[in-house]
Formats: sequence, C-alpha cells, structure tokens
Amino acid sequence: MTNAASLKRMIHLGCKQIGLDDDMRHDLQLVATGKASMADMSEAELQKVVSALRQRGFKPGFKGASKGRRAPAPRADLRFVHVLWAQLGKAGALTRPDRAGLNAFVRSRFEGKWQSVPIDIDALRDAGQINDVVRALKDMCKRAKVTLK
Repeated sequence: MTNAASLKRMIHLGCKQIGLDDDMRHDLQLVATGKASMADMSEAELQKVVSALRQRGFKPGFKGASKGRRAPAPRADLRFVHVLWAQLGKAGALTRPDRAGLNAFVRSRFEGKWQSVPIDIDALRDAGQINDVVRALKDMCKRAKVTLK
C-alpha cells in the first residue's frame, strides 16, 4: 500500500473517530488544502488533512480499535446511554445487552417519533433525541428495579 493510500485510510478513520460525515470531511479538506477531493491531493496535502483532524481530537494510535473495542462515544450524554444499557444488561433486564441490541431498541422505540433514526446510537447529535433515549432507559431501570451507580 502506498503512503498516500495509508493517509487516505487514516483520514477516513479519523473522520469516523471524531464523528465527521462525508460532507463535513469535504469541508475540512477544502479548508486545510483548498481541495475537496482526496483524489486531487498530494501526500503533503493529505498530511495537512491528518493534522487538521488531530487538531480536532483525532488520535491515530487509539488502541481500543485494534482490540475490537470502539472508541468511546463522542458525547457525555451518549456515554451515559451506554452506561444505562450496560446496567440493564448486568441486571438481566435485556434479551440483547450488546450494542446491536441498543441500536435495535432505539430504532424500534423512536422510529415513529423521529424523522430519521441513525444506524448507530453514537451517530446521534440532537440533544433532545439523546434525552429521549436517556429517559426511556431510566424508565426501564425503574421498572426493572436497577439502581444506577
């Protein structure tokens, strides 16, 4: 694999890690290099994009990804959603205590209420929607008599 290909992979990984979608990535690339497409960039320009991602919180050597773990959720309220789900799972109140179960819960519970439901919970950015999920999980904790620690 060429160095340019490695840099492009690193840019895609960085965008995923800090929560940038394709449009936001193109905007970042345009600001950093004056070019919106990675195909038009030299290795030096690709390095500028990686540097811009690092300034925004990208950590290229994140060890959790190599061990099959995901990076922590980008927002504290989303991390709290994961904590609540884990507590419910430990208490035996869930049939699917994994991440896929949480995503399925969000889709089934909020598909009719929200205009669109993300594939993954960590893609949520709307504070009101996240608050809806937190409230629903807290209600489940009360019904299952799960104490929050």
